[in-house]
Amino acid sequence: MPVHLNEPLNTLQRLCEELEYSELLDRAAGTQDPFERMVYIATFVVSGYASSYYRTGGKPFNPVLGETYECDRPDKGFRFLAEQVSHHPPISACHAESKNYIFWQDVRCKNKFWGKSMEIVPIGTTHVTLTGSGDHYEWNKVTSCVHNILSGQRWIEHYGEITIRNTSNDVCQCKITFVKAKYWNSSVNEIEGTVTDKKGKVVHRLFGKWHEAVYCGDPPSATCVWRASAIPVDFEKYYGFTKFAIELNELHPSLKLLLPPTDTRLRVDQRLLEEGKLEEAEEQKQRIEEMQRERRKTLEESNVAHQPKFFRKSKDDTWVSTNTYWELRTDPGFGHIDFPTLW
Repeated sequence: MPVHLNEPLNTLQRLCEELEYSELLDRAAGTQDPFERMVYIATFVVSGYASSYYRTGGKPFNPVLGETYECDRPDKGFRFLAEQVSHHPPISACHAESKNYIFWQDVRCKNKFWGKSMEIVPIGTTHVTLTGSGDHYEWNKVTSCVHNILSGQRWIEHYGEITIRNTSNDVCQCKITFVKAKYWNSSVNEIEGTVTDKKGKVVHRLFGKWHEAVYCGDPPSATCVWRASAIPVDFEKYYGFTKFAIELNELHPSLKLLLPPTDTRLRVDQRLLEEGKLEEAEEQKQRIEEMQRERRKTLEESNVAHQPKFFRKSKDDTWVSTNTYWELRTDPGFGHIDFPTLW
């Protein structure tokens, strides 16, 4: 894919964007009522789609094997790590933790081209455990479709059903439907959901639009649980990024000294695109992809499997954190560790 079709962010950073509204997880952790807790979890799940509304202009960079990304946000109370753990199939794994929760997932996507549109079908399960209650929630993702890829005004829709279950107990579960748009109907981006008890009785109803707000209850007396933050004024100039997305690529000189050489923010082609240097970005992108092919060939010829640095495969075949990254970052620091040259 030519570099001008990209946005200057990476799939690993996109995973971190799902935590833009992490305060919903903090609120869930501070709630005693299990049904209300599920309302906050469900709203958090929906909020992860909000930033995609303005982002049909470009696709994120594909991470190369071994690429990493960290995001330490004391203001939001979490730290996040992601790594590209597999090349074929491409799998991105991530792990975030705060005093209130642990969030993790590994993601791979199947893409289907339909001529004028492209469907992205994510495979994998997302997990959150709340440290106070010990509740462990898991859910799937819905299908996303970008319309008018080749010409006209591009737009994105998400459709399908998400089931959220608490594997720690069966007090309640939740189903959220992302409603597929009908061309004769103006009600696009709608979601509707129910939180039910173990007998299937509806305790809470949710509705709203995934790019705007989620409400709990019945109109007109429903309560607004979450509202998306205002988009920056010049968002068209900046790839439709939210303020949170813009911050993901910031590289302060003091941070640069602490990062491993595999961190996305040090990736040359992505940074050149951000600076508007398209020709140089294209050259570097091709060079980096060629380096990845060479590394893969060397591994295959030596009959050696790639070993991720900070994630491992668990018994149920999912990728989980080794919980070593932040310790190594502090002592002895990444300068003492052998990393492959990715770019």
